[in-house]
Amino acid sequence: MAIPVKLQAFEGPLDLLMHLITINKIDIYDIPISDITDQYLDYIRQMDQEDMNVTSEFLVMAATLLDIKCRMLLPKEIDEETGEEIDPRDELVGKLLEYKMYKYMSQALRAREEDASYAMYRRKHLPKEVAGYEPPIDYAELVGDNTLSTLNSIFQEVMKKRADKIDPIRSRFGTIEKDEVDIGVKTGYIRSFLTSHRRTSFRNLLEKQTNREEVIVTLLVILELMKTGDIELHQEETFGEISIEVRNPDHLNEQQEGEPEEWS
Repeated sequence: MAIPVKLQAFEGPLDLLMHLITINKIDIYDIPISDITDQYLDYIRQMDQEDMNVTSEFLVMAATLLDIKCRMLLPKEIDEETGEEIDPRDELVGKLLEYKMYKYMSQALRAREEDASYAMYRRKHLPKEVAGYEPPIDYAELVGDNTLSTLNSIFQEVMKKRADKIDPIRSRFGTIEKDEVDIGVKTGYIRSFLTSHRRTSFRNLLEKQTNREEVIVTLLVILELMKTGDIELHQEETFGEISIEVRNPDHLNEQQEGEPEEWS
């Protein structure tokens, strides 16, 4: 006999079917489809229709129950391979058994989680002497059966592999170092030189430089002094000697005594 079902919510259609089977004390392998379908449809009519996603899941199960109910009224189907009757409820029973197994598993896991929440653990605390202890190294155990000859063979093999990684060409270049030239110091030197040599040759000034970087910086300083009007350059003929003549020695002296002026 069907009983009225008035429940608020279930996790899904299978959860509702399991509830109906439990309260009616029904054998899950012999479900009275007619009674269960009526009770299931009665619950569907009482559901909140706002959430269509949830409602659609229950409606699909309702259609499945109605389909099984109709197939139960028809003559029994026979399995051609085994010759046995096909029970339309088999597929539904399989889903219910699988759902029941997972539900029991989730309840067991939840119970373990609740039990674990009551467990308290002490924080790790070791004395400094214990935490900083390092066991002594047993060199005899570390070396083992290796003799001096075998260790030497291993060392030679490692060195050979390392030598194979060296570029035979680039390794001969040596270390390339960059010569740093302080423009401020070089500017002060040139100003001092020109202050004591009011007229000199450009070649004489360049020959006092020791490398290419100093020659380039010297040229830049001479060009800057020409721009400020402190010196003049003279050349009598093409490719001839270039002479430097100081035009504003007072300005050179001022810059020499103070800080070098910034280049514009």
